[in-house]
Amino acid sequence: MGNNAVRPVAAGDQYSSNTSTTTAATDQPLRHSTSAAGISALAQDLYHFESTSQVPDDLSKHVTSTKETQSKWYEKISNAWRESKPPPNTPEQVSNLLIRILNLNNTHPHDLQGLLSFYDLPFPRSLVELTTCDPPLVAKGLKFSLHTLPVDPKAVQDGDGMIVYVSAQESLSDVPQEIQIAMVERNKARAERNYGKADALLLQIKDAGYGLPVINNEQILAQKYRIRLRGIDAPEMSMPYGKEAKDELVKIIGGKCLTILIFDQDQYGRHVGDIYCNGIFVQESMLKKGLAWHYTFHDRRQELAKWEKDARAKRIGLWASSKPEKPWEWRKKQKEEDNNIVFIIMGFISILFILLLALFYFFRLEMCCSIVTLVCIYLIYARYG
Repeated sequence: MGNNAVRPVAAGDQYSSNTSTTTAATDQPLRHSTSAAGISALAQDLYHFESTSQVPDDLSKHVTSTKETQSKWYEKISNAWRESKPPPNTPEQVSNLLIRILNLNNTHPHDLQGLLSFYDLPFPRSLVELTTCDPPLVAKGLKFSLHTLPVDPKAVQDGDGMIVYVSAQESLSDVPQEIQIAMVERNKARAERNYGKADALLLQIKDAGYGLPVINNEQILAQKYRIRLRGIDAPEMSMPYGKEAKDELVKIIGGKCLTILIFDQDQYGRHVGDIYCNGIFVQESMLKKGLAWHYTFHDRRQELAKWEKDARAKRIGLWASSKPEKPWEWRKKQKEEDNNIVFIIMGFISILFILLLALFYFFRLEMCCSIVTLVCIYLIYARYG
């Protein structure tokens, strides 16, 4: 085996010219095309295994399987890496490959996590286990609950905020009379093809906090709610994993009806609540998949803290980074930068204003001197002319 060993090399390197880079079976090189330290270590260990049939000595501190079983892992991982087209080149892709190989061998979950931990690789979000639960009937601090219409994916703003609608058809008596009248008038305007009037009436309806979502090809009157997930803080869209957090939330709730337990309203007018969707507690999913922080400033629930801690330990999602930036610190920094820009602009305007005043005073003084000079010349001419 030593003469045919294939060495996976680090990103930017060229394949070694003095070692064979192909196998008769696949004719494909075993590659390593990322600078991640964990992948580099795995690549070197695979090269070492192909040369010596030896697995890393320290691996047994992380897994319970025998050396013989570990050797089978490395052999299968080496072959799978060769056969991958394209080969894995991100920590998540390498994790998925290892999980797939070890699952084929019915490997114990502890050993799966141990191998990933040994190479400092993240646990794939796709393998996160969620508990199935229903919304509690009673909860401390609960103000009211909402049962929403199917959520429009476009109404999901980020990883912890969205707009939902609750049908008002069953409780029209609670709808303000002016909105009911606007609905009737709008339907009449549309029937008469008076779309300008219909649009104006729609704007009136929306300004009152209602909307007309389309359900089963029919517009229905519904009340609009802006929702903030209680107890978590997802990365902002401009931050790493911000888009992933939003995409995951869309995946969970997009096109589905929700049960939302409302506990509070924040300074932006959003209703703060716990969200349940088809037996899934949404905050649990976001925390376990490493796509949100436990927002301890406003929430002290121990289960949320545990879900975040478990995701950290498995390096899932944003925890793949050793020091991910906290969203609230990022927002504070952005606010300070914005304030600095405003301060600079206001300073520039102040300086410009002072300069304009100085120029005005200077030219005014010059004008006065000119007028006095002209008057003196005129008097002298008039006296001695």
